[in-house]
Amino acid sequence: MRSNGGNGTARVARSQGVAFSKSPVLAVRLPSWRSRVVLFGMFIAFGALAARAVWLQGTSSQQQFLQKEGANRYQRMQELPAVRGKITDRNGQVLASSIPVRAIWAAPEEVLAAPKDKIRALAGLLEMSEAELRKKLDSDRNLVYLKRQVEVETADKIKALDLDGMDIRPEYKRFYPQGEVMTHLVGFTNVDDKGQESMELAQQNNLVGKPGSRRVIKDGRGRIVEDIGGKVEPHNGKDVVLSVDSKIQYIAYTQLKSAVEHFGAKAGGAVVLDVHTGEVLALANYPSYDPNDRRKLTGAQLRNRVMTDTFEPGSTLKPITVALALDSGRVKPTTFIDTGGGKLTIADRTISDTKAHGVINVGQIIETSSNIGTSKIALSMPAQDMWEMFTKVGFGQQPKWGFPGAVAGRVRPYKSWRPIEQATMSYGNGISVSLIQLARSYMMFARNGDTIPLSFEKVEKEPLGQQIIKPQTAAQMREMLETVVSGKEGTARKAQIPGYRVGGKTGTAYKAENGRYAMPRKYIGSFVGIVPMSAPRFIIAVMIDEPTQNGHFGATVAAPTFAAVAINALRASNVPPDSNVTEIVVPADSGSEAM
Repeated sequence: MRSNGGNGTARVARSQGVAFSKSPVLAVRLPSWRSRVVLFGMFIAFGALAARAVWLQGTSSQQQFLQKEGANRYQRMQELPAVRGKITDRNGQVLASSIPVRAIWAAPEEVLAAPKDKIRALAGLLEMSEAELRKKLDSDRNLVYLKRQVEVETADKIKALDLDGMDIRPEYKRFYPQGEVMTHLVGFTNVDDKGQESMELAQQNNLVGKPGSRRVIKDGRGRIVEDIGGKVEPHNGKDVVLSVDSKIQYIAYTQLKSAVEHFGAKAGGAVVLDVHTGEVLALANYPSYDPNDRRKLTGAQLRNRVMTDTFEPGSTLKPITVALALDSGRVKPTTFIDTGGGKLTIADRTISDTKAHGVINVGQIIETSSNIGTSKIALSMPAQDMWEMFTKVGFGQQPKWGFPGAVAGRVRPYKSWRPIEQATMSYGNGISVSLIQLARSYMMFARNGDTIPLSFEKVEKEPLGQQIIKPQTAAQMREMLETVVSGKEGTARKAQIPGYRVGGKTGTAYKAENGRYAMPRKYIGSFVGIVPMSAPRFIIAVMIDEPTQNGHFGATVAAPTFAAVAINALRASNVPPDSNVTEIVVPADSGSEAM
């Protein structure tokens, strides 16, 4: 019975369970007050946290700070790009405009986790190899640029791949409809739509506009999940209207390109000015480049030679020297000067003409381009007077036309001139100018003795001029310049144009390199002309750099180029003829001039 009773007791114990505290193995021997202390400490901690939360939520300064910090982790301010202003010619033809494109961003970790076939397809759409794409994605940054200025159609295809971690953002790319024809005047922008050259750079502040913004919420992958307002609309840039005429610019560029290729020249430049307003109607350089595709752009193509390259103007400077002498009353057009047998020695240097002209008048000195005659006229005047004349027409002065890169050229201080230097400067040696400076210097001949500022933007009214020489002197010089083209002894017979009276002056100079004349000899041929002479409308200047075939004199390489530009520009502008001469006969030996 006891055994049975004992078994029954054990079963009851097992069914009811035994408290751990009754087990000698599991019994807790710690004092009971410790558990109370721990529990009390937990209550204190929770109370402190609650008090801290109430303080943070109830104090305005802390609340604003915390809200700002929290917002920074999920809110973003997204920039809304402004559209850059258009550039147009004087007649409204678009020369530069912005077209919508896309910037492709990616979260590296997420994109790399995509299937290989999708990564391969993405690389193909981005026009890069898979290895190049993976290299771009090998970054510790949360977001990286994969490619800028992607066409919208291509961006849509990328979006269709449905890759996690991709971000496609709107931006703009500049487009230049006239390409290489207009590029040295218009310039171009970089990938961030900032002007880098020419008028794109000069007018950056007007063209760029002001971007807008909007506040959005992004998820952990950088994707926009909500637009929460606060949108600021972008202000697009202003349109800029240039002075250039697209028709005349195309004429100048194509004729210049043809001349450079025909004469095997290194380069060339041409500029067309409006006599009445000072507007630059054309500015062309060759070689040129396509601003829409600059992947193979070279320094030679980029150089804006009309504005940035200086050279010795040679005989094109003679009219300025003679005009000074006429204006000061030292000579008249009919004053005779003995040029001797074609040689003049000053100190240890000898000045030469192409042939002996003997005794000729001032008008004939210009017509035949006599170095000796011009030198003798120059030496009859104070050096200071010549220097002041050169600076008045802009030589050696920093241009203030608002065009980047325009150079001042060089005119040495008159106090350092020796007689031989004064003589050679009178016919364009020992002085350097840019082609556009040379063209502007003839403004006083084309107008009534005054000159006006040049403008690369459209001008609404004729600006005020600065008087340089007397109107009578300007009229006398126009008569002389016309004989250079139409006279029997004129050096620019190849500049004649059927139906129009033309005046101008040729120039040929040795090319200087590193401060010395290049050996073997290299030449720069130039011509500056005015048309039509009865009522001057255009000044056209042409420069051919290092012609190597078919001649090198300015009369041979630059004068015919001038004629080709002028006749087409006159017709394109509907300028009526002012001459009955319809057929031009040029002597076979026409084209030589004194160096």
